[in-house]
Amino acid sequence: MISRVTSQTLAQSALRNLQSGLNDLSRLQNQATSQRAFAAPSDDPAAASAALDLHAAQHRNAQYARNIGDGLTWVTTVDNAISASTSLLGRARDLTLRGANSGALDANAREAIALELETIADELFAQANTTLLGRSVFAGTTEGSAFADDFTFAGVPGSEVRRRVADGETVRVDASGAEVFGSGDGSVFALIGSIVADLRGGADVRGRIDQIDDRMNAMLGVQGTVGARQNQIMRAKDAAADATVSLEAQRAAVEDIDTVEVLVALKSQELVYQSALAVTARVMQPTLMDFLR
Repeated sequence: MISRVTSQTLAQSALRNLQSGLNDLSRLQNQATSQRAFAAPSDDPAAASAALDLHAAQHRNAQYARNIGDGLTWVTTVDNAISASTSLLGRARDLTLRGANSGALDANAREAIALELETIADELFAQANTTLLGRSVFAGTTEGSAFADDFTFAGVPGSEVRRRVADGETVRVDASGAEVFGSGDGSVFALIGSIVADLRGGADVRGRIDQIDDRMNAMLGVQGTVGARQNQIMRAKDAAADATVSLEAQRAAVEDIDTVEVLVALKSQELVYQSALAVTARVMQPTLMDFLR
């Protein structure tokens, strides 16, 4: 059976071919101007799905970076407070040693040492109540100051402030005030207060030196732990920075175009479309009906 090809069939076929070429040309022009591989998920569902996953990973990594920055601020604040406290306690130890030399000191000299020790106790108390953005760095999750006026630790034992720095990895960024400074009668503030009372009462303060050393060793022990956490956060910071570069490269590979490749394809498609227009114009000659009209 011989099929009949009419002018209308030729016209419709040519129109479909031209429309297909025009669509390809439009797609390449959009890619060239937007620098994106696809404009809608329907253009490339697999690439769109991969892009969504990569964007989600980038958002998580960005949140980790913010957590890391906040965590570093916390541990640095804690470390500085402990460093200042150990320095103050070292000065208190020196003063206590001087006060232990009772034979060479008169009442005025002992009083002068006692007054400086009281100042040190006040400074230590201020360090123990160090805050960051209105929150105590030594009270865990408890609101308010870490220590009350009677030197009692106000925080909840075991409560911790933590920051998530990576998938499945959190780091504690605070420190327990009770571990650093003690609490109540066993606190460093009460210890210095006892030394002051002994000096003013004429008692021998030599036995207080070991107590100061014990308190200082406790501070240094906590500071060492804080330093280890700081190193952990720094490693997480480096990992987050590497992930930022890697994820952006992966996203660009999925979403962004190769500009040179697209421009070459665009020029080629323009040539194809113009050729198709020319060929169609030559093929679609006037019919008998055109003359009859």
